[in-house]
Amino acid sequence: MDFEIDEKMSTILTMVNEFVERELVPIEQEMLHGDPETLQALVVAAQAKVRQMGLWAPNHPVDLGGQGLTMVEHGLLSEALGRSPLGHTVFGAQAPDAGNIEILHKYATPEQRDRFLRPLVEGRIRSCFSMTEPETAGSNPVLLAATAVKDGDDYVINGQKWFTSSADGAAFAIVMAVTDPEAPPYQRASMIIVPTDTEGFNLVRNVSVMGHVGSGHASHAEVIYQSCRVPQANLLGPEGGGFVIAQDRLGPGRIHHCMRWLGIASRSFDMMCERANARVISTDGDTLADRQVIQHWVAELDAEIRGARLQTLHAAWMIDRFGAKAARDEISAIKFSVANTMLHAVDTAIQVHGALGVTDDTILSYWYRHERAARIYDGADEVHKTSLGRRILRRYAPAH
Repeated sequence: MDFEIDEKMSTILTMVNEFVERELVPIEQEMLHGDPETLQALVVAAQAKVRQMGLWAPNHPVDLGGQGLTMVEHGLLSEALGRSPLGHTVFGAQAPDAGNIEILHKYATPEQRDRFLRPLVEGRIRSCFSMTEPETAGSNPVLLAATAVKDGDDYVINGQKWFTSSADGAAFAIVMAVTDPEAPPYQRASMIIVPTDTEGFNLVRNVSVMGHVGSGHASHAEVIYQSCRVPQANLLGPEGGGFVIAQDRLGPGRIHHCMRWLGIASRSFDMMCERANARVISTDGDTLADRQVIQHWVAELDAEIRGARLQTLHAAWMIDRFGAKAARDEISAIKFSVANTMLHAVDTAIQVHGALGVTDDTILSYWYRHERAARIYDGADEVHKTSLGRRILRRYAPAH
């Protein structure tokens, strides 16, 4: 295994890290305490600087103006951007757009590429991914209830979705709905592109998450499709191909998320160590860093983050070398292990910060609220552990 990167990628990562620290960290307080419109203006200004640097949407294929990164490089970029909640958005690499771009690049027709893909890559529009439903178990997507029924040259979509992230202000949704309920379970659903100005696309609300409703890209919407009619030409990929396309989206998406989480863990660790050295706790001038319990926390967390990082880079290397299918076990393992490492890092950093840690004077409480879902979305931890454990045990089962 070789995780070495070339000089060009090394330069890109240096530029990204410096930009995040210099340009984005200072405006996080506007995100935490300020006005959304002011924050948006600051984000747009930062995006303009990124474009001038030639680093807009670097994670996308070369033919879309990106850098054509390997999965290892993609992961390292996501780690650097993940050190600020604004990182991916400012560089045009944010979810759910990044995942939608991947599947549109692979499956979109020429007309779909012109209408939806190119403006999305260029940052002129945003998108959302509409799969999760409130009344069906997200851990078992064959239970999807939303339907898309053919009527003439159209599909008529009916169903309720929620946690459709970033639907607020999005130009289109990629919807997963049942197109043939009589087909084998994993061939029943399809993905369909639905412009959000289509009659019958109803954004009911932005769902409040731990007391925060959010807006724009930073939101999770409940959407009802009510006799929502779109042309059959909006079908993405083959009919019945929804589950295959979803899997294509998930492999690279997990590298994106896990390395982003490691960016969060890394910055939380840095903040924790800085706080431990600065916080005086006795008249003799002792600091938290002088206490053995803190030293143990630092050592243990450092080892945990190092291990999670190597595990994720190995999964990325496996995808690069053998493809996502061959890396199935590695992808499952990083989903639950890295999410827990990140949350452990944030929680420990809060503990070291004391009362300051639970306030919004630092970024830590923001991450504590918004990243708890890491153990749920893209498959709950327990589902991944069960699938991985079952596959491993089958290898040891005696032959019959």
